[in-house]
Amino acid sequence: MDKTEVTLDEVKHVAKLAKLNFSDEEIKKMQCELNDILGEFKKLNDIDLSDVDLTIEDTNKKFRKDEVKVFADKKKLMQNVKTLRDGAIEVPKIIE
Repeated sequence: MDKTEVTLDEVKHVAKLAKLNFSDEEIKKMQCELNDILGEFKKLNDIDLSDVDLTIEDTNKKFRKDEVKVFADKKKLMQNVKTLRDGAIEVPKIIE
């Protein structure tokens, strides 16, 4: 077995951590898909880059300064928001 291969137990463990329930067939499918993804990374890792210059050309790049701006039309800004509470966007709780 390749050291980068994902085992069924590892897929089950990650699913359990994510509180996801999958059938054995789905777990096997995910294992295959994850191993395919890792195989693609292995291909990238095997590419010979010895003749490629990897230095950064422009190290003095200027970034814009972050500035706080007030949005004039708050009604338009919030038109697609599902739930507002006291002028703030209310989002579903995801952490227990």
